[in-house]
Amino acid sequence: MSSVRLHGITKQYEDNPVIKGIDLEIADGEFVVLVGPSGCGKSTLLRIVAGLEDVSSGTVEIGGRVCNDVEPAKRGIAMVFQSYALYPHMTVAENMGFALKLAGVPRAEIAERVTRAAEILQIGHLLERRPKALSGGQRQRVAIGRAIVRKPEVFLFDEPLSNLDAALRGQTRVELARLHRELGATMIYVTHDQVEAMTLGQKIVVFNAGRIEQAGTPLELYERPANRFVAGFLGSPRMNFLPGMLAGEEGPAVHVRLAGGSIVDVAADASRAAPGAGVTLGVRPEHLRVAEANEAGLPATVALVEYLGDSTIVYAQVEGVPEMVSLKCRPDAPCPERGARVTLAFDAGHGHLFDADGAALPRARLG
Repeated sequence: MSSVRLHGITKQYEDNPVIKGIDLEIADGEFVVLVGPSGCGKSTLLRIVAGLEDVSSGTVEIGGRVCNDVEPAKRGIAMVFQSYALYPHMTVAENMGFALKLAGVPRAEIAERVTRAAEILQIGHLLERRPKALSGGQRQRVAIGRAIVRKPEVFLFDEPLSNLDAALRGQTRVELARLHRELGATMIYVTHDQVEAMTLGQKIVVFNAGRIEQAGTPLELYERPANRFVAGFLGSPRMNFLPGMLAGEEGPAVHVRLAGGSIVDVAADASRAAPGAGVTLGVRPEHLRVAEANEAGLPATVALVEYLGDSTIVYAQVEGVPEMVSLKCRPDAPCPERGARVTLAFDAGHGHLFDADGAALPRARLG
């Protein structure tokens, strides 16, 4: 397998810049997920790595070799697309081995590679079937098997699970993670689904408007987002955002006055922001809770309760805040009912502060 290095990558269609200066290094054997909203440039970047799109500027290195002018078939990559693109008149075995046949690989070796890939993907019993006799999940595994038999240096996945239903997506995520462990392959995976990103990626790269907002492990991005965009994109339900202003500090705790007049404490370093500066408080739904008796917090009215089985999501309107906030209750914990007047609270160490430009203020430790 090989590492991938992108330096200064830009891509522009006439007057429309799509990729705006990307620097990214992907280690040999690493599983990296490119995630972001539709139209942010992540699929275009994947196609640039594959050689299906030319760069406007910058360099693409695969295995230490500059590949800007190398045709796709000679880059040592294999790509799995959103559509399965299987030949309907061919069997599964013929579909998986077709590229090898075109390349002049001996028939015995093709059969060996196809059999091995089928064993890895647990589709050996399907080799003589044709695509019309397969489920969506089985077709996707055949498409992945077609990539495996080529023994590429790098696997590229472009939203491969988007055509599957929720249950199949979950099952296929598990299979992809197992495949990566078994092959030890370098994999670059594009998705707009943050659940896929959090569960599959060793490293997540969050895209927005053609730029990288932040790259790191799933835990790093979830617990220490670099800005409001990353904080709001990762997590379901998304992070709650409440406007406010700095009202002083005491030790590692910063006092924040929220719209509506409530004052809360957040463990943050506000040295780069003056008292009175506008900030946004971010609190994830699982860290927001109904306050105990006589505990200070945010007065709110419950607007909606969603029972999901493994958890309950409560939506509430906080006084002075235009958007509703959400909190996640455990199934064994009591939850307020619709219309209830409650006070919401959170621990200071679980709050995030963002300045007027959306950049995260450094977090501080309590105690």
